[in-house]
This record gives sequence, structure tokens and C-alpha cells, in this order.
Amino acid sequence: MKALLAKYRELLRFAIVGGAAFVLTLVVNYSLKLTLLREKPVTALAIATIVATVVAYVLSRGWSFHTRGGHGRLREAASFFLVNAVAVALNLCPQLFSRYVLHLEVPQVTYLTQELADFASGMLLGTAAGSAFRWWGYQKWVFPVAGARSGGVVGQDLLGPQRELELEPLRRVVQPVAEQLSQLTQASADGLRVHVE
Repeated sequence: MKALLAKYRELLRFAIVGGAAFVLTLVVNYSLKLTLLREKPVTALAIATIVATVVAYVLSRGWSFHTRGGHGRLREAASFFLVNAVAVALNLCPQLFSRYVLHLEVPQVTYLTQELADFASGMLLGTAAGSAFRWWGYQKWVFPVAGARSGGVVGQDLLGPQRELELEPLRRVVQPVAEQLSQLTQASADGLRVHVE
């Protein structure tokens, strides 16, 4: 089992970071979609995906691909965000198709059907397409050289050597977003209407 984990360590770490980014995307997307951006679901998803991308860069560079490199930090960051810009476009395509080509939106369908279609197309299909492209793009353009950086080993876990992450940059990104979402959710809790048809 350890040999299998060691062989796929980078992929497992990518999946864990992706899972965390997925949860963050869900929270931000639905917080915006159910409050400020009720009439703009694609915009809510785009904003949520961008916020999650910033967090994913910090985690990918510091943990998932911590031994890979090949470029200076500025070029690496630019490549990361360029790959993610394409991935965001791929992420949005299924929901755009669902809403504006198939017309899976109120009043053509029930509110429940619209929300299920948004979730399936945006959060599931879109995320899968974006993630597959990210995995390929990160290895091809962002972190192309395996073993380019060495990391200080703190200990061993099932996923391999751990490094201490500098969490301050991540905290600076996540804390204001979390505070804003908390305020939005609290402010809209009284006025939130539940639409079930």
C-alpha cells in the first residue's frame, strides 16, 4: 500500500487540494448565488472558482508540487493563473450550456430542476473538466521539472514527506473572504426566500 501511495503521492495531494478548493467553491458559489447574485449564477460560479484558485495556488506550490519547478516564481505564478483561466472557462461551459442552450432555468423548469441542473453541470461536470485540464497543465507548463526544488522534511506520513507550509499568505487570502461570506450569510438569513415548486 505504501508503494502505491508513494507512486501516486503527487496525484493524491493534487486531489486533496482540489477537494479543499471544491468545498471552498461550493461555499462561495452558493453564498453568492443565494444572496447577492441571485440573477447571475454563472458570475457567482466564476467568482467562487477564482477565489478557490488563489487558495489552490498557495497549497499546490507549497504541498502538492513542492518538489517540482523549472521556472522562476513570477513565471510559475503567471503560468498557474493562465492554466486556471482556461480551466475556469472549461468549468463554466457546462453550466452555460445547461442554462442558455438547454434552457434549464425558471420559468421553463421548476426551481428544484434548475438548481439540480446547475449543480450537475457547474459543480460536477465543470469541475471535472477543469480539474483534468489543471492536472495536465500544471505538470506540462507550471511545474514541469520534477525534483527542481527540495523541501525540508518534517516527518513521514502516508502521502510522503511533509513540509511546513507558510500559512500566513493563505490566512491573508482566506480570512477576509470568510468574514465577508459570514456577514453576507448573516445579513441575508432573514430575507432569504426558499423557492420550492
